[in-house]
Amino acid sequence: MDAVDRLKEPRLGPQAEDGERPSVSKVPTGERTTRTASRTVPADDEVTDAIIHASRTLFGIAVRSLTASDEEVTLPQYRALVTLAYGRGRRLADLASSLGVSPSTATRMCDRLVRKGLISRTRDEIDRREVNLEVTPGGHKIVEGVIERRRADVRDLLKRLPQDTRNQLVEALNVLANATSKAPEVHWSPGWHE
Repeated sequence: MDAVDRLKEPRLGPQAEDGERPSVSKVPTGERTTRTASRTVPADDEVTDAIIHASRTLFGIAVRSLTASDEEVTLPQYRALVTLAYGRGRRLADLASSLGVSPSTATRMCDRLVRKGLISRTRDEIDRREVNLEVTPGGHKIVEGVIERRRADVRDLLKRLPQDTRNQLVEALNVLANATSKAPEVHWSPGWHE
């Protein structure tokens, strides 16, 4: 069982038999669906289970795309690479703030990325106390490779969906994304919106 398989939690309601995944459309005991104009409106728990199931699927794709990389990079290190590659700040303090970690944690992460040849560190020419970070060509190659593998996996997933559901899927995903009422974090936006 690999890391991605361990992330999948197949139980979305009653326990599945013989490794089968239970249907997301099952309504937990005590919940009711309501009908509006010839359409069934699912209960909140049913929608919650469906969203969690979809997020696990997408997270599994993201993890697989990262673990297929030739260079061993952890998820936090990848977040740092994407933040540096696509974010505005290139200072160590900016990176720490973007990742929500302490400057010492960001420093240790950058030490590892420098040793791997994925980022470079230089002192700021104006303020020598500041450290500027830049993704190397090798680091860019990792980021682009992960993004392309993720996109390929999502394209493969879409091939298994009926063509007539694509418009509904786009509409539903846009509604879900807009319901968060905030822009996506910069370190996750590349590869998901392109």
